[in-house]
Amino acid sequence: MKKQPLVEMRNIHKWYGRIHALKGVDFKVNEGEVVGLVGDNGAGKSTLIKILCGVHLPDKGEIFFKGNKVRFASPKDAIRLGIEAIHQSTGLVDTLDIKRNIFLGREPVKKIGPVRWLNLKRMAEDSIKALKKIGLEINSPSTKVEELSGGQRQGVAIARAIYFKTNLLLLDEPTNNLSVKETEKVLEYVHELRRQGTSSVFITHNLYHVYPIADRIVILKLGEKIGEFKKEETSVEELIELIKS
Repeated sequence: MKKQPLVEMRNIHKWYGRIHALKGVDFKVNEGEVVGLVGDNGAGKSTLIKILCGVHLPDKGEIFFKGNKVRFASPKDAIRLGIEAIHQSTGLVDTLDIKRNIFLGREPVKKIGPVRWLNLKRMAEDSIKALKKIGLEINSPSTKVEELSGGQRQGVAIARAIYFKTNLLLLDEPTNNLSVKETEKVLEYVHELRRQGTSSVFITHNLYHVYPIADRIVILKLGEKIGEFKKEETSVEELIELIKS
């Protein structure tokens, strides 16, 4: 019996005024899978992902989660199903520390009667555990995010997703502007996501970054899906030629 996709998008269209940004795109992600979503700038990658995480509504098309039709009116709707996105800015607040960023919007509290306050001790302890799960060694959960490198910031965002048991993590250009060493570390984080059962979509224009970790690669061009391949069926060179054609 054929296994049901974790998420499936069917015939997705999106217009911005006269610009037809997505033209009948079909896209799916299976459980425990890393999908590379690639294409040049303007291909429609970020638009598709913003629809999948509830930032935008499709103008036409359907989305299914574990076989059930869903409609995401906001990112909160997607988060309830365990679909979260790390956009190029990582969604972290620079002026807050690591523990506050990991629990942002989902802070544990203590309470006595009507009085409530943040459980900072639990936040600190659980933050360190979450960082260690992906192999990110940071001495103090009280370190401010603005003091971290680009790779460490991606690590904090990914640790947050693992802690809250995300089903599907959408990584929008996660290696953009990172050094070679930091890029390798982010790829290790994605490997760890898969090992722990979290599916992910790795959005990038850099095929050399996504190819080593992807199970399947989907190519968009000018709002259309022009190719879909299992990694073993193709090569980076063939994919580049297809994008350029």
